[in-house]
Amino acid sequence: MQYLLLIYGNEAGMQSATKSEGEQMLAAYGAYTEAMRKAGVLVGGQRLRPSSAATTVRVADGKSKVLNGPYAETKEQLGGYYLVDVPDLDAALSWAARCPGASYGVLEVRPIWTM
Repeated sequence: MQYLLLIYGNEAGMQSATKSEGEQMLAAYGAYTEAMRKAGVLVGGQRLRPSSAATTVRVADGKSKVLNGPYAETKEQLGGYYLVDVPDLDAALSWAARCPGASYGVLEVRPIWTM
């Protein structure tokens, strides 16, 4: 079954990280991604640009409204994701707990609803 591991963290904290801290985080994500590849569970995943690069679209009364930036003001922002194919929720939760982002933010694990 496929699950989306959504990685939420504090963008301001990430952007203020030192070069050394950034390199350590990049290495941690590289090792995590490689472990997922070797285990054969990784379907895909990407890092996202900061929420300031987002565009929000709403339709109200039949008219589109386009806003620059994220709509919601939240403490944590969606920073990236992994799509995994694993036997069950327990396996997805196990991979989520190993993600470097789980130690500084939160991971949301959502099953894919195949249409």
